[in-house]
Amino acid sequence: MDLATLIGLVGAILLIAASVVLGASPLVFINPASLLIVVGGSLFVVLAKFSIGQFLGAFKAAARAFKFKLPEVQESIEELVEIAQIARKEGVLGLEQREVTSPFLAQGIQMLVDGQTTETTQQLLSKERLMTLEHNRSGAKVFTALADVAPAMGMIGTLIGLVQMLSNMEDPKSIGPAMAVALLTTLYGAMIATMIANPIADKLSLRMTEEARMQSL
Repeated sequence: MDLATLIGLVGAILLIAASVVLGASPLVFINPASLLIVVGGSLFVVLAKFSIGQFLGAFKAAARAFKFKLPEVQESIEELVEIAQIARKEGVLGLEQREVTSPFLAQGIQMLVDGQTTETTQQLLSKERLMTLEHNRSGAKVFTALADVAPAMGMIGTLIGLVQMLSNMEDPKSIGPAMAVALLTTLYGAMIATMIANPIADKLSLRMTEEARMQSL
């Protein structure tokens, strides 16, 4: 598991939650209508930008940012040298029971053990590498789009709240609570973009670069 992703996101959420609890009543920060506009509206707008497969695939890719961690480059180089030595001494079949850290490497070894030629194995692994790159790239684009859309939806919700507030100016007591509710949508949008969408998008972009380098190795 990639602890940096988990610690960063959970830590930011806990700090915000602590500041809410130490201040006013936490209930004032919860408004179903605002959540509906920002969360629901943002997801539907992002869905309109991509295909259903890309949209759903982005959340699967995001899960990998939490639970998937690549081995160190130096460890992989040492492992490859060891595998090459075994193949030279015992032949490719000597690798059949060899456990490796990378599923991508294991796939290539299994192809060779099964009798595939070097050229065929290289072609298939190259296609697999391109598919992995595209998967991570698409996931990063979806979350980048979510980071762009969420604050905008928050502003739309704020404008809706302000219109409702100004239409009821004859009741001065309702202005303060109505303004607070209107501002909640901006808060929700900023939190989704800053604390969730942008970090995951950046992590997927980083993972794409790391995984491409590792698979090339």
